[in-house]
Amino acid sequence: MTSPGTPDQIVVVGTGAAALAAAVAAHDRGARVVIVERSESVGGTTAVSGGGIWMPGNHHMAEQGVDDSRAEALAYMTTMTAGRSPTGLLERYVDQGPGIVADLERTTPLRLRAMSWPDYHPEMAGAKPAGRMLEPEIFGAESLGPWRTRLRKAPVLGLPMTLQEATADWRPAYFPEGFDAAEIGRRVAARQLACGQALIGALLLACLQRGIEPMLETRATEIAMDGGAVSGLVVESAGRRTRLDTRAVVLASGGYEWNTALRSRFLPGPLTHPHSPPTNEGDGLLMAMEVGADLANMNEAWWYPAASLPGEEYEGRPLARFVGVERTAPHTVIVNRFGERFVNEAANYNDMQKAFFSFDANEYASRNLPCWVVFDRQYRSRYPVVGARPGDPDPEWILVHESLDGLAALAGIEPVGLTETVERWNRFVADGRDRDFGRGRSAYDRFHGDPSAPHPNLGTIEQGPFYALPIYVGSVGTKGGPRIDGDGRILHVRDRPIPGLYGAGNVIASPAGPAYYGGGTSIGMGLVWGHLAGSHAASFVMAGAGVPS
Repeated sequence: MTSPGTPDQIVVVGTGAAALAAAVAAHDRGARVVIVERSESVGGTTAVSGGGIWMPGNHHMAEQGVDDSRAEALAYMTTMTAGRSPTGLLERYVDQGPGIVADLERTTPLRLRAMSWPDYHPEMAGAKPAGRMLEPEIFGAESLGPWRTRLRKAPVLGLPMTLQEATADWRPAYFPEGFDAAEIGRRVAARQLACGQALIGALLLACLQRGIEPMLETRATEIAMDGGAVSGLVVESAGRRTRLDTRAVVLASGGYEWNTALRSRFLPGPLTHPHSPPTNEGDGLLMAMEVGADLANMNEAWWYPAASLPGEEYEGRPLARFVGVERTAPHTVIVNRFGERFVNEAANYNDMQKAFFSFDANEYASRNLPCWVVFDRQYRSRYPVVGARPGDPDPEWILVHESLDGLAALAGIEPVGLTETVERWNRFVADGRDRDFGRGRSAYDRFHGDPSAPHPNLGTIEQGPFYALPIYVGSVGTKGGPRIDGDGRILHVRDRPIPGLYGAGNVIASPAGPAYYGGGTSIGMGLVWGHLAGSHAASFVMAGAGVPS
């Protein structure tokens, strides 16, 4: 069955930040917009995230008293990208990103503020100690009307508490007495949202104000082509296949982290615990491959170490929880089965997890998997462990023993190696310096540590009982897919744009390459290339329809 479209129609696939930004941009340039979403909820990966936006030179940086420049931003990004992304894409992001974000605040209900988070490598040339990361202000879901119930639920970051409050202002992980329960209760009663849900809520409202209502439970399955150009999109809904006529499709359907075959084919290690919605199975990637799209960055993801509690599920799949304070606070180390440390535990989550994939040529296996966070009573009595608070009974899913040897036996860790590692670690703590991996050397490490401790990140492990928490390979999304140009046009394997095909967000080869510049890099790039793709797609279909764009 064919659903005839108007000549000026474009179809956006997905409802995350990239998709909704594309829809707003295309509409505001005169195109008719249709959004299709595979799941029954709006928001994609963005809705379950912190909702941060990494944007150098943004118009809110003065709130943090930080100056920025094009040269500094490009120097930092170029170093981290390591030559694995075209310079022109980095320049496009720095040159146009701040204006795109400012326009979103001007033309939509989205409101942002700068955060005190540092860049993920603040000591690098061109990095900044604060201000490049933005986050959405609290958003009132009541303004969405009946669409409020269609917002994707955030299983971990579901409280209406901003990242700034969680990590800098209140810091409940370190100062539970600072948590304003009364204010959170008021926000819940008022149906207010924070983090990724607030970002999606504001962008969804912008779409609804423009008369754009997403078609939910509608899965895109095939891009129709005519003469090498897009001519339609085939979707499935309620067991029926429908072709939507269109000359432009914007793919913004997320990554492939829940597709077992694609994960094993492309990623450098076993991604077992994605943090994203289970519908991220690479639909957009497969459709783009079918029409000849060139691929890049397929071995990369937005890595984030994970913990998993027995019985916890999200949409029928095991729920992965973020591992944060458990590795940044004092009195913890991460060890492999040999009992060895192998990484700066407090480094940013993306880069530190890459150490998990180290290959042992002698054993012909990943040397650092499986691995555990090991800590002692000092940590347990002061800091949370996933869902267990200080003072709570030890849950069954934490391994615990009065001795390190006993703990090693429970976990399957070499006891001699673990004892030697802990003794070496304790000597480093006494010296105030991690001589193996530099934990606590970076301002980033210290920012996420305990500011009230003698050292924010370093503390001895010497008071039993001792504990071990298994750590798994997690990711908030993959970052490989079709290559794009500066306008978000997907490129053919012959290095030419595929007419009418665009991409943004985690479905494409991220212009960041292997890098994670700072909190909100993935969403920032999704918003920018969603806007650029939607804008160019609108101009493309309007020109084809004989309408000035």
